[in-house]
Amino acid sequence: MLNIIDNFHWRYATKLFDPEQKVAEQDLEAILETVRLSASSFGLQPYEVIVVKDEAIKAQLKPAAYDQPQITDSSYLLVFAYRTDINQAYLDQFIEDHTKIRQAPVEEFADLKAMIQGSVLQFSQEEKDIWASRQTYIALGNSLAAAAELKIDACPMEGFLPEIFDDILGLNSRALKSVALVALGYRSKDDDLQHAKKVRKSKEELFTRI
Repeated sequence: MLNIIDNFHWRYATKLFDPEQKVAEQDLEAILETVRLSASSFGLQPYEVIVVKDEAIKAQLKPAAYDQPQITDSSYLLVFAYRTDINQAYLDQFIEDHTKIRQAPVEEFADLKAMIQGSVLQFSQEEKDIWASRQTYIALGNSLAAAAELKIDACPMEGFLPEIFDDILGLNSRALKSVALVALGYRSKDDDLQHAKKVRKSKEELFTRI
């Protein structure tokens, strides 16, 4: 337990990465696996993550992120995008996956299917987008925790122009909308923020115990 707390004290939103120090492939895969295993409403996972390593693509994206250096100096840029096509076809595939993975008849998942049909599929498109983006942030949070566990620096980012990112990455044709980024790498010795004390609310301010 103390190790978890130490990791969270250690981590910070890294602003300057060392472009020469690269994240190992196996560490990236461990972080991505925590995203894959993240909790989501009904387990629907209404999102995808685009893993950008290509330096030319990162350079293309950088102006649409207000030229923040994390985009190009990090080893990997994770683009978290929510799905805009949570419909009957998506649900049918979800139920089919259950039958295959759990090796159970489709009838066993009838109640689950009915619950989703009576809730998520009844949302307006705007409601679906809000719901899906919230689910996406759960996965993003887990990626930050996993990175801290591996002593890999990360910077969550909302300061970018999603429409331009979507265009460059071809997300519109895939029913995806980018909502947040996570840059992964190792802190530069020139990033003064690594030495700054964390500023957080006290437990008394943050938690109400009843």
